[in-house]
Amino acid sequence: MTSQISTVPSAALAGLTTTQAPFIEAAKAAGRLYIDQPYELYSAANHQVWERLYARMGDRWQHYANHRFLEGLATLHLDPHKVPRLEDVNRFMAPLTGFRAKAVSGYVPAYKFFDCLRQREFPTTITIRDGAVLDYLPEPDIFHDIAGHVPMHTDPAFADTLVAFGECARAAAERAADIADDHRRVAHVTSVIKAMARFFWFTIEFGLMKGAKPGELKAYGSGLLSSYGELAHCIDSPEVQRFPFQLEWVVNQYFEIDHYQPLLFVVDSFDHLFSEVGRLVEWVKAGKLDNVSPGEPAISEADLASFLQVSF
Repeated sequence: MTSQISTVPSAALAGLTTTQAPFIEAAKAAGRLYIDQPYELYSAANHQVWERLYARMGDRWQHYANHRFLEGLATLHLDPHKVPRLEDVNRFMAPLTGFRAKAVSGYVPAYKFFDCLRQREFPTTITIRDGAVLDYLPEPDIFHDIAGHVPMHTDPAFADTLVAFGECARAAAERAADIADDHRRVAHVTSVIKAMARFFWFTIEFGLMKGAKPGELKAYGSGLLSSYGELAHCIDSPEVQRFPFQLEWVVNQYFEIDHYQPLLFVVDSFDHLFSEVGRLVEWVKAGKLDNVSPGEPAISEADLASFLQVSF
């Protein structure tokens, strides 16, 4: 009696689980940052994780999310039972703001990431977390990127804010190119990346905004909107310090990623957020971000090189 040999590729059996996907490892080994979404590789377990994540967020989104996020969620027509196809997401999103989700194999160095935003492309992780760790993931996955970030990308005002982040990064790289001294140039870029990362963290990732009613707060940051526990905690918990957005404070405030955020900043509106990113660009050009306070986040060699190696 002969044994049967499965014709199903091992990568398909493994699925696209974060940190366990052979397809992603092969792409990284080949040096491919921008990839296609191999939708056929998602396993039944991957789709089940998406379904579980999506189902438990529904009531919390309705209660805590900014209304423009809810409008964007409805616009995208995400399937609550299956991992989304990026081509379907883009079909609904691109006509509204020009933004498109762009699949990547892993971490995108800082300048490349912000420059993608400038070109209305959002680097998107295609793997999904393991079902055993629904509540905490130290790196993005497709639920964070698509269910957390992308609904906001359907809003023109928010989309323009992301583009402005890209302009900020370009201004920093242009200024660095004009600095002759290598030590000063590295110090400038290190400080600016740190300032931009902090600004992005406390707005796009973990931002709060005033609601329609006096004293009401709503979440618009993707790190909050993709976290079942922290979405309620950020607004209801007396342990969280919530302060009006102050640019001087934000760019000098370190953060840590492995626990609920103890301090958050509140913007008045999306117009307010856009104006603050505009101020950030002005501060880059004026050299006002060249010496922000030390501390987290650490700046990697890849992030630093991504700014220093830009050619104009």
